[in-house]
Amino acid sequence: MKLYDFAMAPNPKKVRVYLAEKNLTIPLEAVDVLNGANRTPEFFKKNPLGGLPVLQLDDGSYLSESLAIIEYLEELHPDPPMIGRTPLERARVRATERICELGVLSGAGAVFQNSHPFFAGRIKQSPDAAEQGRQRVATNLTVLDAKIGDHRFVCGAQPTIADCTLFAALELAAFAGVELAPSLRNVERWHAAFRQRPSAAA
Repeated sequence: MKLYDFAMAPNPKKVRVYLAEKNLTIPLEAVDVLNGANRTPEFFKKNPLGGLPVLQLDDGSYLSESLAIIEYLEELHPDPPMIGRTPLERARVRATERICELGVLSGAGAVFQNSHPFFAGRIKQSPDAAEQGRQRVATNLTVLDAKIGDHRFVCGAQPTIADCTLFAALELAAFAGVELAPSLRNVERWHAAFRQRPSAAA
């Protein structure tokens, strides 16, 4: 297997964090997104949408979408479990991961795309869309702050895929200049602690 990667993007980041937490090693091949390497006919054969990461399987086929890649690898390597052990645990972890992804990461992405100079000549930026993204981040982080409570990790005593996604999301939020409310004490505590884990540097 081989993972096509772009170091600066959040979706490849959450997969790398997952791999590090699982102690899995998959060769990485960097794709120069800034110079359009993901928009070539050759890359479109790997992922017609041009997104990263993409996992090349041993049979030469490709799997895209970060969550699909993570769940596929989790099926191959179930221990230590990163999605939970029981059906209810897995459902709760997946539900929380979706809040991290669709609420925080997507919201931060909207801020980044609609306010950063990098996108000024690429898309029609909207200050309203950026503000809506900030509000989405704030709303979903408030929910996550309550979910984390005094737990060590997002879903309890052990790291899960929700931690991988939330960490990547908060890294993007910081890069996009999204300030977190001081009231998010549990999120801040979790983030500071997770940043010290070896996987955070993946």
